[in-house]
Amino acid sequence: MKPSLLQQEVLQNVNFCVIVPTYNNHKTLKKVLDSILDFTPNVIVVNDGSTDETSEILKQYSQFTQIHHTRNSGKGMALRNGFKKAIQMNFEYAITIDSDGQHFASDIPNFIAEIQNQPNSLLIGSRNMTQENVPKKSSFGNKFSNFWFWFETGIRLDDTQSGFRLYPLQLIPQKYYTNKFEFEIEIIVRSAWKGIVVKNIPIRILYDPAERVSHFRPFKDFTRISILNTVLVINTLLYIKPRDFFRRAKKKGFKKFFLEDILESSDSDFKKSASIALGIFIGISPFWGFQTVLLFTFAALFRLNKVIAYLASNVSFPPFIPFVIYGSLKMGSYFVSNEVPLILDSSITFDDIQRNATQYIVGSLILASVLALSAGVLSYLLLTAFSSKKKLQ
Repeated sequence: MKPSLLQQEVLQNVNFCVIVPTYNNHKTLKKVLDSILDFTPNVIVVNDGSTDETSEILKQYSQFTQIHHTRNSGKGMALRNGFKKAIQMNFEYAITIDSDGQHFASDIPNFIAEIQNQPNSLLIGSRNMTQENVPKKSSFGNKFSNFWFWFETGIRLDDTQSGFRLYPLQLIPQKYYTNKFEFEIEIIVRSAWKGIVVKNIPIRILYDPAERVSHFRPFKDFTRISILNTVLVINTLLYIKPRDFFRRAKKKGFKKFFLEDILESSDSDFKKSASIALGIFIGISPFWGFQTVLLFTFAALFRLNKVIAYLASNVSFPPFIPFVIYGSLKMGSYFVSNEVPLILDSSITFDDIQRNATQYIVGSLILASVLALSAGVLSYLLLTAFSSKKKLQ
């Protein structure tokens, strides 16, 4: 399908190339490359150690930039090397397209048109996963990936696994940890963390069981993806969320941030007070080292205000820790009896606390529950009064 005159004009306005990673797709490779030629001669093919007729087919396309791996290194490494070459050749954008024949090169102008409307975005082709011949494992894997991408970035997408994408080469991260299929998850999450707009645009797909060859290994690759998501979630909870919180507060000004994002946020008074209660409970509870992870997990699960919950959890910041420990041990002494009673005075040591761990843990949970409930009720009453007063003004 040749581009129209309007599409040709659009294509000429953007400095882009097309990267085609390929591994043992000799049945569909030629058809894919010929279809791309209708839209651009700027093609980089990465032959990732193919053992079929791929090398012979590529001899017919000497006009393309070609990278040949001596052994199969994984799709992620093929893309990484393709990006490096594209940057060396001074391209601004790179469109990646799979060589298994599922994508239509005629969608390339749609990517270019969209990037002109919103420059420097990372665009992911959104497939219709309900159409005929789409493998069930692909549909499930996409939903799984979409959920974790949302959890890690706060961005909701319909398709995070499509290989038909457009990357802003000068903005995406330059260093990565993964080389296989999971690379396509890592790059979009870390790009979103950098502030790059990541969005879907609709594309067409063709799943032909007679020609399509998938190299996805369900057990090995799903395990790799799960490990990657575990690392990304931990990074999100321990670094990205707190970082973004302080950046927003600093950019807006802490006073304005407090008034607009907390007191006057769109959340209901009940949700705000519940967020405070959650923060107080997590901050005082004995889950040291995991408090931030638990806080953001439960805040996301119950759809509470993460900012308010995070602020409230700082009830256990360093100057208050001795009081939290003392209160927990005192509370625990009413419910747990020890052979050697713990004397709560200035002579107490961490060894004493370790010998009375049960007393501390029980007391900490009870104290956390009581203070969380009290803070939740009190904050609800104050917020309700504040809202009523504002309405009367």
